[in-house]
Amino acid sequence: MFSLQRKFFFGFLVLIAALLVSCEGLFADKAEKEPLARVGDVFLYKEDVAALLDEGLSASDSAIFVTNYINDWASKQLLLSKSKINLPEEKISAFDLLVDDYRAELYTRAYLEALVFNAQDTTVTQSQLKGYYEQEKENFRLSEKLVQLRFVGLPGQYLDKDEVNQRMSNWTEQDKRYLDSISIQFRKIHFNDSVWVSTARIREEIPPLTALNEDEHLKKSQFFELGDSTSVYLGKVTDVLEVNDVAPFEYVAPRIRQLILNRRRFVYIRKLKTEIIDEATKENEFEVYGK
Repeated sequence: MFSLQRKFFFGFLVLIAALLVSCEGLFADKAEKEPLARVGDVFLYKEDVAALLDEGLSASDSAIFVTNYINDWASKQLLLSKSKINLPEEKISAFDLLVDDYRAELYTRAYLEALVFNAQDTTVTQSQLKGYYEQEKENFRLSEKLVQLRFVGLPGQYLDKDEVNQRMSNWTEQDKRYLDSISIQFRKIHFNDSVWVSTARIREEIPPLTALNEDEHLKKSQFFELGDSTSVYLGKVTDVLEVNDVAPFEYVAPRIRQLILNRRRFVYIRKLKTEIIDEATKENEFEVYGK
C-alpha cells in the first residue's frame, strides 16, 4: 500500500514543481507587462487590476475603482516595507516562522486529504451504526425535546374540519387513504408519525405553537387544535422524548456515521505518518541526533 502512496507523493511533488516552474515563467514575463504603480522593487500591473473590474461599471466608476485599488495596494506595500525595517528582528523572525508553518500546513493538509480521499472506505453498515450506538448510548443524551406526531394545516374556513379531525384521531388504514386523497386541499401535511422531530422544527411548521405553550399541547397521545388568522392546525402526538433522555437511534444515525468516518480518518492518517517516518528511516532520509 505504501509504495502506491509514495508514487502518489512523487506525482504530487511533480505537480508542485510544475506549478513552480509555471510561476517562474509568469514572473519572468512581468517585465514586459504594463505597470500601473510601483513601490520600491514591487510592481502592480495593469492586467492584475483589469481582471478585477466589473464589466458593468462605467468608465468613471472604473477609474475610481482603479484609483482606490492602487492606493490600497500601495499602502499595504509601504506598511509592509516599513514594518520589516521598524519591527524588532525577533518579531520578524517569529512572523517568518508562522508563515513557514502555515505554508507547510497547507501543503501537507492538501496531500493528506488527497490520500484519505483515495484510500478511505466510506461504507458504514447498519450493524456498525447500531454497534456504535449501543456502545456509546449514554453519550447521546438529548439537548432538545423530540416529538413523533402527525398534523395537517387547513384553511381557516375549511368546511369539513370535523371530518378531518375524526379521521386524524382514528387513523385507520381507511382514514389514511381518505386523508391522502384530499391532501391537495391542505396547506401543510405531515403524516409520517414514526419520525422524531424537534419541537423547534415543529414550531416553524405550526406558527400558533410557541415555546410558551408547547408543553401544554405536545404531550404523548394528545390531540391538539391550534389556529391563527389564516389557518387551523390539527395534530396527534404519538410519542415524546424529553431533554436528557437517550436519543433514539434513527435520530442520531447520521451523526454516528460521520463519527465513524472521522475515527477511520484519524486512524488512517496516524498510520500513514508512522509509515512515512519508518520508510524514511529505512532509506536513511530521516534520523534524529543526540536523542
